[in-house]
Amino acid sequence: MTVVPHRIAVLALDQVVGLDLGTPAQVFGTARTDDMQQLYTVDTCTSGGRPVRSTAGFQVVPDHGLELIEAADTVIVPGIHGGPPLADGTVDPTVATALRAAHERGARIMSICTGAFVLAAAGLLDGHRATTHWAYANLFRRLHPAVELDPDVLFIDDGVLTSAGVAAGLDLCLHVIRTDHGSEVANRSARRCVVPPWRDGGQAQYIERPVPRTPDNGTAATREWARQRLHQPVTLRDLAGHARMSVRTFTRHFRSETGLSPAQWLLQQRTEHARLLLETTDLTVDQVARHAGFGTTAALRQHFHHRVGVAPTAYRRTFRRTP
Repeated sequence: MTVVPHRIAVLALDQVVGLDLGTPAQVFGTARTDDMQQLYTVDTCTSGGRPVRSTAGFQVVPDHGLELIEAADTVIVPGIHGGPPLADGTVDPTVATALRAAHERGARIMSICTGAFVLAAAGLLDGHRATTHWAYANLFRRLHPAVELDPDVLFIDDGVLTSAGVAAGLDLCLHVIRTDHGSEVANRSARRCVVPPWRDGGQAQYIERPVPRTPDNGTAATREWARQRLHQPVTLRDLAGHARMSVRTFTRHFRSETGLSPAQWLLQQRTEHARLLLETTDLTVDQVARHAGFGTTAALRQHFHHRVGVAPTAYRRTFRRTP
């Protein structure tokens, strides 16, 4: 069966961040079916189809103008450095009109890093939760007080999708692939891009925190040890004992490195494992609960609904791969 690829338009403005510009094409370009059909096409456009400057010392010469947005299923705005969106909270009216029209007809709208300033200037984030690079959080709040900004997370999907600073665009693009096609396809894309399919914690862990001097001082080995035992009861004392730390010291190191408490992290890992089992196995929901370490179906339902937003059975109906 031939797949009709999902069409993505990347809107580049002047002073576009080079990494942000290339991220969508790289990540979505690796998303394929089992028989290697492309699931997405990615093209770049600018206002009037004119060249724009990047922050990396080169010009972007696009193949399309804003008319590309009119036919796109998803529109992505990469980050920018400078210009009116960051200076005074405004954006070119033709760009704002194109973005609003795409949103009104149901296209998915996304931003990477400071691209959130463009979406906010177009009025697409008012009343919504959003994020951007942590270093620009105070400026964003001053310019756009109607937006509920959360600078501690890697990305937010609240109708309009926004990601945190720079490399968090990778996390957001993988989230979209996971939402569209399930964890298995997203995991394959992550492997092709040589990045983790899911990063623990949020942007908070990158905000001016000290870096451990040696890997031995961290909790990475203990986190991997716990991942191999999600089906077993794992207590905070077990984790601290494996890391050869006191509970208090371990908890401090763990939160510093992941942005989460050990209990929150374990629930996140168990939920992600349950998602994968629901998508790729024929295990019953009761068996999934046991394999993922929730113990009971009721506990799985409670935590799964809280973190994913739907019941396990509803999730399986949506994402279970069929032959």
